[in-house]
Amino acid sequence: MLGLNDSAPAAPAKDDLIREGSDATFMQDVVETSKTVPVIVDFWAPWCGPCKTLGPALEAAVQKAGGKVKMVKIDVDRNQAYAGQLQVQSIPTVYAFWQGQPVDGFQGALPGSEIETFVQKLVALGGGEEDGGLADAIEAAQGMLDEGDAASAAEVFGAILQEDDKNAAAYAGLVAAHLALDQVEQAEAILNGAPAEIARTPELDAAHAQIALAKQASNAGPVAELRGRVEADPADLQARYDLATALHAKGETAEAVDQLLEIFRRDREWNDAAAKAQLFTIFEALPAKDPIALAGRRKLSSMIFA
Repeated sequence: MLGLNDSAPAAPAKDDLIREGSDATFMQDVVETSKTVPVIVDFWAPWCGPCKTLGPALEAAVQKAGGKVKMVKIDVDRNQAYAGQLQVQSIPTVYAFWQGQPVDGFQGALPGSEIETFVQKLVALGGGEEDGGLADAIEAAQGMLDEGDAASAAEVFGAILQEDDKNAAAYAGLVAAHLALDQVEQAEAILNGAPAEIARTPELDAAHAQIALAKQASNAGPVAELRGRVEADPADLQARYDLATALHAKGETAEAVDQLLEIFRRDREWNDAAAKAQLFTIFEALPAKDPIALAGRRKLSSMIFA
């Protein structure tokens, strides 16, 4: 908490992050600066319609990154030397520099989500500030994943791993992104390739559980049919177990947990305690403080110790 005489750190001024460049200042503004922080170079012209959309969107994303990326705007009508060297044939053209070299780029205007992805990849590549800065990139990638943009999330998680190949959260995020894209085999290959030092971290344990559940989901039956079987015979524990699997595959995790708890209540040793094992798999796949996991663990514990 801030004291009475404290003040929050000021955000970097726009002039510190975004500047008008030229052929004369290119080496200092772009090449030299990129040795410490990634630099985005926006080649534009006043008459270019798409530039008027892309430029402000890039500036907003750079400012949002809070100093972990910088931007230089080059008017190609007035500065043609480096545009020629970089083979800029149409505008807008954007290049990203890191460690004095171009590392990424694109031509034409992009949607806001893709601009955000582009900038976050650079944040990850640059490693951010004192704490490595990767936490912000991971948070941004997780946000993309939560919003349904798994492809962009996978790109950012991949960029983070290029910077830190032992980042368990990034590995888990990349696995989750591929699972969201229904690429189960690729997700499993990524997880199996994780360094031994992080193989038993909570994040990767959760990823293993997510893959196990995804494999089960591919064989899940129709929910309506399985629900009908359970309603017709509540003691049909196999039907109830299959219903739980199908419900989880549909994203109805809370009801899946309820069905498994009911199996455990009726016969905790059924099928070698399969319901209990499946509950633990689901809990492990969820974040530690997920309400469904917390409530489910409490209910299961009350049954075990009843």
